Amino acid sequence: MNKFVGAIDQGTTSTRFIVFDHQGNIVAVDQKEHKQYYPAPGLVEHDAIEIWNNTREVMLNAMRISGLVSEDIVALGITNQRETTVLWNKQTGQPYGHAIVWQDTRTNEICNKYALEGGIDRFREKTGLPLSVYFSGPKIKWILDNNPEAKQDADKGLVLFGNMDSWLIWNLTGGIQGGIHVTDVSNASRTMLMNIKTLKWDKDMLAVMGIPANILPKIASSSEIYGYTQNTLDRVPIAGDLGDQQAALFGQGCFHTGEAKNTYGTGCFMLMNTGETPVISKNGLLTTAGYKIGTAPAVYCLEGSIAIAGALVQWLRDNFQIIDKSSDIEPLARTVADNGDVFIVPAFSGLFAPYWRSDARGVITGLTRFVNKGHLARAALESTAFQTHEVLDAMEIDSGVKLLTLKVDGGMVTNDLLMQFQADILDVPVVRPRITETTALGAAYAAGLAVGFWQNTDELLVNWQKDKEWVPNMSEKTRSVQYAKWKKAVSRTFDWIE
Repeated sequence: MNKFVGAIDQGTTSTRFIVFDHQGNIVAVDQKEHKQYYPAPGLVEHDAIEIWNNTREVMLNAMRISGLVSEDIVALGITNQRETTVLWNKQTGQPYGHAIVWQDTRTNEICNKYALEGGIDRFREKTGLPLSVYFSGPKIKWILDNNPEAKQDADKGLVLFGNMDSWLIWNLTGGIQGGIHVTDVSNASRTMLMNIKTLKWDKDMLAVMGIPANILPKIASSSEIYGYTQNTLDRVPIAGDLGDQQAALFGQGCFHTGEAKNTYGTGCFMLMNTGETPVISKNGLLTTAGYKIGTAPAVYCLEGSIAIAGALVQWLRDNFQIIDKSSDIEPLARTVADNGDVFIVPAFSGLFAPYWRSDARGVITGLTRFVNKGHLARAALESTAFQTHEVLDAMEIDSGVKLLTLKVDGGMVTNDLLMQFQADILDVPVVRPRITETTALGAAYAAGLAVGFWQNTDELLVNWQKDKEWVPNMSEKTRSVQYAKWKKAVSRTFDWIE
């Protein structure tokens, strides 16, 4: 009888459940979006209960549609939007308010206060991260500072913190009836509370932020059996846990030093494998735990995080209604020959890598009477490619490795216009794999390795196959002029917030 591995992909805008066979093919899938809450400018929230309910629903639907039963699933992996922070009561299972999403900027004051005492790189040697609103640690502090009930319950030992991986694993393994409270090294490395070298919660960081250690999950590897499902699926081992971008790196088979991938989703995230030693960036990148398979040493990455990529297309759709659906962006962009000298820098919640400027806000530059909505559509797509160029520049300087090809995945890689422009502006080939659901696939691989469904990473590489490749076709002069104009546009975003 055929056996399969399931993966929960809990993303920023939706939750999916995908079942893979031994060759990495998709045999079942279901997806459901959840509501985005924007209570004020710069604030972004999710309802963790809604996400948990959606997770159960997509799991049950995918199993029902495919005719599979729990016994067919040998292991379950989880991958998740990182940094999104939820605190909940372990006796009631109820969160203390909405989850604070990774894009949220409410912790700006907290981060600025810490930066005054030692700059934004004050904790970089220890955590691999700059001080930023992006990470979970300041979000935890904000909740404890602003929710008296959470603070009182934390003092009583009743509060649990988690990113979405911990929240889902706790609920899947029983919740208030003995749920397992755990995370993996990749997610823990995004909290600003884990020491990047020891892979343990750092007592000094906890003291600085006033966060009690008893609310934190146990840090485990990315591939081991954490517990067994108590509902939705019947006693299936939960055996893989990776933050979404690290999962995509793993699913893309970037197992060797110097290999890199870029995921084009709500945001855009480029990761390069730097081996078993963390490289502390001098150029605005993040040092992050890539993955840890069982008892093997952890593998580290350099990461460039771009806050707004696909979200810019959604913004044009929802706020301006210049397109009806996201897929309309490419046909609209193709109605014009170029960007009409228009550049959009989507610093909606500041700029992430390599600038880390929370004072920045978005701009559209180069507007003339000539410009139409086709130029805006094209500029929106090109902004993702330009931001990726900036990240790659920093990555090559930090790592000393010249990228030869870029492996890509995520929802935007079906956009041929964007992928061709990406190859053109980077001057390197861009390669899309046959299976583009690499985030879920990476979580499935980690879970399958833990239970022996796959024996080693060599076996996983056999599954990776090229679907399409875009090669550069732009003159060096055009490339340099366009990139210089982009840099000028970025400079216009600075110092908007006093």
